[in-house]
Amino acid sequence: MTLRKTAGYLWNPISLIGFLLAVVATGLIIAFIAMEMITGIDHPYIGLLVYFAFPGMLILGLILVPIGAWRVRNQRRTEVPEEVPPYPRVDFNDPHKRRLFIFFVLASVIFVLIVSVASILGFEFTESTTFCGELCHVVMEPEHKAWQGSPHARVKCVECHVGPGAEWYVKAKLSGLRQVWAVLTHSYHFPIATPIENLRPARDTCEQCHWPEKFYSGRQRVFYHYAPNKENTPREINMLIKIGGTPKSPHAMGIHWHIGTEVTYIARDRKRLDIPYVAVKQKDGSIVEYMDTEKPLTREEIAKAEKRRMDCIDCHNRPTHIYRSPAREMDEHIVSGQIDAGLPYIKKVAVEILEQPYKSKEEAHAAIEAKLPEYYAKNFPEVAKAKAAAINQAVAHVKDIYSRNFFPRMKVTWSTYPNHIGHFYTPGCFRCHDGKHKTSTGKIISKDCNMCHEMIGQKGENIPEGKVVKEFVHPADIGDALYNVNCSDCHMAAAEDSAGGEGPGKH
Repeated sequence: MTLRKTAGYLWNPISLIGFLLAVVATGLIIAFIAMEMITGIDHPYIGLLVYFAFPGMLILGLILVPIGAWRVRNQRRTEVPEEVPPYPRVDFNDPHKRRLFIFFVLASVIFVLIVSVASILGFEFTESTTFCGELCHVVMEPEHKAWQGSPHARVKCVECHVGPGAEWYVKAKLSGLRQVWAVLTHSYHFPIATPIENLRPARDTCEQCHWPEKFYSGRQRVFYHYAPNKENTPREINMLIKIGGTPKSPHAMGIHWHIGTEVTYIARDRKRLDIPYVAVKQKDGSIVEYMDTEKPLTREEIAKAEKRRMDCIDCHNRPTHIYRSPAREMDEHIVSGQIDAGLPYIKKVAVEILEQPYKSKEEAHAAIEAKLPEYYAKNFPEVAKAKAAAINQAVAHVKDIYSRNFFPRMKVTWSTYPNHIGHFYTPGCFRCHDGKHKTSTGKIISKDCNMCHEMIGQKGENIPEGKVVKEFVHPADIGDALYNVNCSDCHMAAAEDSAGGEGPGKH
């Protein structure tokens, strides 16, 4: 009789639906986790179901079961209050109630285990690059694609964007809720706006691996370029980059001097390209201020403006999400042998095709597949026959270049986000080192090239074979403009000459 009464409480639509949801959710969680472990499939939407949707369904089901039973019991108590007491009687001397209690305890243990495992795996899933980069596919596709081809491709997103500690984990998740809402309501920016205002300071994240004490005096680097001519003439710049010594030591010098010294600045614009004010704290605690002589700020504007302390991100602002110009991509593909330098004008033609505006990736790929072979069939028919395989290989690599640097759906191209390392396509170093920031005593932030790098050697079509070059030689004679004009003034994307020549993307 007692068993029938108890079962009667549970025999109602709400409790039955709850049972069904709980059983189905448990089965799905076990099945999908087993599938992931066996197959190794790591899909963002599977993770969303296994670690969030199914556990939620399980909890909802288990909540519905007692709710349904409680409603039935209240209804019966209203009808026959003398038979149904206000609270359930728990008597372990009753074999049925004892077995029911044991079942409840075992079921609770199993439930807690399932939910605990799902919670732990769910936490790990939210910390994964799959969750960060692929769940919101359209929005994060450009940054995720750029990350995959970067030097930090084996570093998780959270290691840089969140870092260690519970405080920043909570901040990141709260910020993430706003981002999820923006994705669901399609209210996000096209493209995503940068820089991120609430990004954690680099000394808390970047310096976990790149600690300043490991810096050394210099690094040799060779830059390879190819001319946009028929021969794709190789150019080579061999340079010593003066990275700098250990900060706060007698050897503190070079580029990383900026990290060992407290430098603050004011930017007029959100992208931090226009910097009219720089302040440097000296060893004795005094402050030296450098003002833009062309567009200086007033004392009132300086007092009200937000001052930012310079850190790694102010130069290395694209350490992971790196987009490369078509010209640079072609240089790297040619020097690595992925694209045949023996194809006449391959760099010039490929760059021109890549720089055309396309409405979608599919349209761009179709244009590359059609135009590149068509160019050689029309202008170099013998090359088209003899190097058909090389042309097809070039088509595949040029399509890949487009896929990694152009994202029409998010209105992102290689030049959307300024990269402050160097000074070729954007002002970069010259935001401050422009020779126009002065102190009240006349001291200038120098624009001398040799402060940051020193020429070891250079090769090019306008440099005689065997000649030792100690100063940079421009591929074309531009006279005094080499020293009076910033590189980015000519080479930035907006100034590009799509007809050919030596504009950006052309060398």
